[in-house]
Amino acid sequence: MPRYFLELAYKGTNYSGFQVQENAISVQSVVEKAMETVFRQPVTLTGSSRTDTGVHALKNYFHFELDVDILRNHLYSLNSILPPDIAINAIFPVQKEAHCRFDAVSREYKYFIYRQKDPFLEDRAWYYPYTLDLALLQESAQILLKYEDFTTFSKRNTQVKTFICHLESSEWSEEDGCLVYEVKANRFLRGMVRGLVGTMVKVGRGLVTLQQFRDIIESGDCTRADFTTPAHGLFLVSVNYPAGIFL
Repeated sequence: MPRYFLELAYKGTNYSGFQVQENAISVQSVVEKAMETVFRQPVTLTGSSRTDTGVHALKNYFHFELDVDILRNHLYSLNSILPPDIAINAIFPVQKEAHCRFDAVSREYKYFIYRQKDPFLEDRAWYYPYTLDLALLQESAQILLKYEDFTTFSKRNTQVKTFICHLESSEWSEEDGCLVYEVKANRFLRGMVRGLVGTMVKVGRGLVTLQQFRDIIESGDCTRADFTTPAHGLFLVSVNYPAGIFL
């Protein structure tokens, strides 16, 4: 049976995360319902990356199998059924064994902070009206590149076998009036990006020194990281795959 990757974007405000959950509306459950309507049969989706309640995505993926030729009008029909906060960008035929989660080679996230009140950013960035030192933020972001064990930045009750992550990039910048943290890695732990941002913000405020930041990383103690960073400032920017997966 042919296998496909479905690429989509969504605003996570109204959803209890990306993948199906009991007694909660998720992005996956809404898309599966739309696909069942269009293709007149149940379609089971497998997600590439979990995102928490309120987290957004510019590019995320599902894969599915369906013995149907996907046509342009199918994409139009699906988007006409889906709510305005979910958009399917494309559906690609892929190799028969391609897996949107396990075959991903890297993922990229951005976190947005704004410091001057703006009603148009209220649900897409973290309003943080305090002085932050961009140079200190950037130094802390560069320190992270020297580490691979991110146990400190993983929430408890996770079932992963390893806390090793290989960061390819980690940096702060200014973008359209926001402070933006951008990070790319082969994998991320549960709550990791929000934990990194919350802890680096303490460095940027002068509440934690750079040496203390290193100590926090090396401690392996998640109680020393700050996970209070709100979800709505976080965007999954991209999930990246080797070119050979796509037919």
